[in-house]
Amino acid sequence: MASTNHFQCMFLAMLFVLGVFSSQASSRLLNEQTMLERHEQWMAHHGRVYKDVKEKDIRFQIFKENVERINAFNEGVDRGYKLSVNQFADQTNEEFCASRNGYKRQSIEVMSVSKPTSFRYANVTVVPSVMDWRKKGAVTPVKDQGQCGCCWAFSAVASMEGINQLKTGKLVSLSEQEIVDCDVKGVDQGCYGGLMDSAFQFIKQNKGLTTEANYPYVGQDGTCNSKKAATPSAKITGYEDVPSNNEKALLQAVANHPVSVAIEASGYNFQFYSSGIFSGTCGTNLDHGVTAVGYGAIANGTKYWLIKNSWGSGWGENGYIRMKKDIAAKEGLCGIAMKASYPIV
Repeated sequence: MASTNHFQCMFLAMLFVLGVFSSQASSRLLNEQTMLERHEQWMAHHGRVYKDVKEKDIRFQIFKENVERINAFNEGVDRGYKLSVNQFADQTNEEFCASRNGYKRQSIEVMSVSKPTSFRYANVTVVPSVMDWRKKGAVTPVKDQGQCGCCWAFSAVASMEGINQLKTGKLVSLSEQEIVDCDVKGVDQGCYGGLMDSAFQFIKQNKGLTTEANYPYVGQDGTCNSKKAATPSAKITGYEDVPSNNEKALLQAVANHPVSVAIEASGYNFQFYSSGIFSGTCGTNLDHGVTAVGYGAIANGTKYWLIKNSWGSGWGENGYIRMKKDIAAKEGLCGIAMKASYPIV
């Protein structure tokens, strides 16, 4: 009798183990099927089409890994910001950075443009506690650089649009494509990267910049259309650098107008940032040009920079990111205080 009971127990145990394995296998199949369906929905939503089945399989695996990573982050410890499955979810981080960033940090030491030394806001002692240049009509709608590494041109143009609006009272969308096509004799090389300072230098020498409407963005390097470039809509007399590694100085500048800033934007958490105050892991290897268009603080006292990006309105908070302000490191989060500048009129 004892022997029969023993075999019954073993049999039941085996059935239980087999049931567990079967359940796990079914769960995996269900998860895989759910993920496949989610990928199809994502493709339809973003208009993504692949050239063949092999590419689709590769992109699906990348998509799956990214979704799992995003879910794990959002379900983990609350870090004050969230990630989302955005339009970049089928790209590896390396692919994403190669096409979306383009700030030429390594060229800073060898650039041939003259280096201004003055900082007109050095003696500013009182600044507003909150600033949002969007609400003051000095910021154009979020743009999308596409697969062209010309973030530096978008950064320079955004700060120039702000300065121009404050001077004239009119908000005019200016042409990044003119800079991409025509500013190619020095360090700036269109979709292959450049610097905001040298873009300002080009605009000054070219006696201004034409409108977006006159010289629209196409997202790739082209031949300079000198006829269109010959009808500038806005002009500058030069530019100034904000003192390096000084968030207080950056605050003094942003309190007066939008400012071009360089940051390190190469991490997964930056790629999939969705909302909240970003405080993710990032270094000071500057690789992306953006525009500081304000600052503020939330109820718990956490301060932030309001940053306009050029990855379309589907990324982040309708194309913007709030980055933690006044951190311990003098360079600021992601190096935001290292290389800031603005045009002057």
